[in-house]
Amino acid sequence: MNAKRPMLNRRLFCGAGALALSSAPAGFAQTQAIVRVPTQYKTLAEAFAALPEAGGVVEIAPGTYREKLSLSKPGVQLIGKGKKPEDVVIVWGDSAKMAGGTGKSASFTVSGDGFRASNLTIQNDYHLTQPDNPSQAVALSISADRAVLRNVRLLGAQDTLYAGSKKPTVPSRQYYKDCYIEGHVDFIFGNALAFFDRCHLHIIKRDGAFITAHSRTADSETTAYVFDHCRITTAGTGAYYFGRAWRPYAQVIFLDTRIDGQIHPEGWREWTPGKTETYGTAHFAEYNSSGPGADVSQRVFWAKRLTADQAAKWRLESVFPDRSWMN
Repeated sequence: MNAKRPMLNRRLFCGAGALALSSAPAGFAQTQAIVRVPTQYKTLAEAFAALPEAGGVVEIAPGTYREKLSLSKPGVQLIGKGKKPEDVVIVWGDSAKMAGGTGKSASFTVSGDGFRASNLTIQNDYHLTQPDNPSQAVALSISADRAVLRNVRLLGAQDTLYAGSKKPTVPSRQYYKDCYIEGHVDFIFGNALAFFDRCHLHIIKRDGAFITAHSRTADSETTAYVFDHCRITTAGTGAYYFGRAWRPYAQVIFLDTRIDGQIHPEGWREWTPGKTETYGTAHFAEYNSSGPGADVSQRVFWAKRLTADQAAKWRLESVFPDRSWMN
């Protein structure tokens, strides 16, 4: 082969169960493996195992894949091949009670850096199968650095998305774009440096709920959850909050949020009122909210109301100055 001629859009097939090689999208190696489910591999677990250690692409045909999955290989990209994310559903139904811990309950656990997913759904349906036995039940547990999720639905109830870091002092950078995330108690929790860009957050019906439970443990840690131009909707008439501090230095910022649902007028709540005092160290902030729930006049006294200049420090270009990994 002439080394001076680049390989573009070339795919090599060596049988029905073989890997396909193709030029990669931006952010991946020039040549990468592509595997297809279920035409080449019946399960996602088989497809993950077939990828080389450097990762690759998994193309997933429409369907429901009931599997409990773990992915530690770096550089893996999942692409749902349906017309919409509802067409490809990855689902399991464990709970903390059944699995022996919240982390073990996850339908899908991702630790491999450079992970990407698009146009699919990840779900934990425990609350639907056992509604009278509530428990933490994670849909996606992700500690991967440089993770990008676009047009992904994350479905669950309590603890739907664990967006965390492998080490508190080395935050995992995670970017969520045009995603739909639903749940009730602490349904986005962990200690990642995560940016949610134009995502839809939906609180399902319950007496009380919290969108976030961030867990920064020290002021020196640079982790945070930032929601920019997101939308909040709710079901039911419970006491629903932006969040509470799982750890004392929790840091959550809502920018230009459209609040179409019912958020408690105070906005934020102490982790356990009367027992904990995280409000003195946590950083909870809001800027330019709109919609029926946007009245900030009754927010808790320790919630920050940002100026435009302060909000600019939490925009994408400030949170992630180097965004080459998002391409």
